Amino acid sequence: MEVAEGSVRIEVPAETDGAAEAVGDGVFYNPTQRLNRDITVAVLQAYGTREPRASSYLDGMTASGIRAVRAARAGYAATAVDIDPDATALAAANAQRNDLEVDVRTADVNAVLHTDVFDVTDIDPFGSPVGYLDAAVVGTRNLLCVTATDTAPLCGAHQAAGIRRYGAVPQNTTYHREMGLRVLVGAIVRTAARYDVAAVPILAHATRHYVRVYTELDRSASAADRAVGALGWIDHCPECLFRTHTYGMVPDGRSRCPHCDSDQLLTAGPLFLGPTTEPAFAAAVAAAIDPTAVTADEAGRLLDQLASELPRPTHYDQHRLCHRWSRSAPPMTPFLEALAAAGFAVSRTHYGGTTFKTDASVAEIEAVTAGV
Repeated sequence: MEVAEGSVRIEVPAETDGAAEAVGDGVFYNPTQRLNRDITVAVLQAYGTREPRASSYLDGMTASGIRAVRAARAGYAATAVDIDPDATALAAANAQRNDLEVDVRTADVNAVLHTDVFDVTDIDPFGSPVGYLDAAVVGTRNLLCVTATDTAPLCGAHQAAGIRRYGAVPQNTTYHREMGLRVLVGAIVRTAARYDVAAVPILAHATRHYVRVYTELDRSASAADRAVGALGWIDHCPECLFRTHTYGMVPDGRSRCPHCDSDQLLTAGPLFLGPTTEPAFAAAVAAAIDPTAVTADEAGRLLDQLASELPRPTHYDQHRLCHRWSRSAPPMTPFLEALAAAGFAVSRTHYGGTTFKTDASVAEIEAVTAGV
């Protein structure tokens, strides 16, 4: 059947109903990732202004070819790669259907990335992207776009798998989605650093069932050292919700909570502790969103939230805090305004409607908002 995204129309397997994941003859098309793709196209347009020399784009797991075709429509010299010949045949037909030139290859993307170099590489596998990161760093000049859908290992719900895949200890905390995002960015940073490359996140979000990260690459050993310097550890107490973070590749060795003396302290890392989004770039991406896109409003809200989030690790959930304090949760706006009026930095986050970031401690949040 035919589906439309942006200004292109493609054929997808007949089994798809346009509202759920679809697999037909080994070719995968996921309508629920439309938000991801709409933002990706806007990123390509915004990045083209940021780095005018960036002109080539690799869609590493092309399936129906939708990403590559949309990138070609956005003006990039697009290459579509898939190991499945049925997928590449469909991708080639979809490019032709839209009168667009796309270099379609039936190959292993890791092999392609070790022979060719692209300005922008997009790695969007089913599951973990870890097996593609080394080749992607080697074969990418400017911008590396990565999706991970294995959120349970990333967020600590399946901790053993997270340790095995990402070389980090994730903890299943109240801010587990941010945990997964920072573990993924940390893995990309550490992979790039092995090649004397700095991977600097300029936009990242944890949405629905996936984490999406855009990192700009700087081929400089000193820049790679600075990127590694943003890695570190988070200590989290599940008893009193105290949390703190320390920079470095070695954890601080705490075994008890310094606030309530609980022996249940959790330590997560190494993960990325620095800013995961550049506000100016998020604003540029928001301005590039196609206003006619089905996801335009949702994408705009998400990008606005990303641009305004405090660049500090971890966040709080107001409802969880109020439940712990045995009091009803007030409306978010006056709750956050009380913290701001008390002199604390505060912002909403994109992780949920009741989530927020602040430099106030749990005890300070409780005291300041008691009368709201």
